[in-house]
Amino acid sequence: MILGVSGWLGNKIGMQESHVRIAFVLAFLLAGLGLGIYLILWIVKLLSN
Repeated sequence: MILGVSGWLGNKIGMQESHVRIAFVLAFLLAGLGLGIYLILWIVKLLSN
């Protein structure tokens, strides 16, 4: 997506970046949680550098 979270998370858990993106979109559409989780993981990514 925009902040690089999908690629970073995909590398961390051993999944393809596109699968992580699909999971975020589905989480957003089904439960409304995708955006919140994405922002939290972005903060974690920033703090882990």
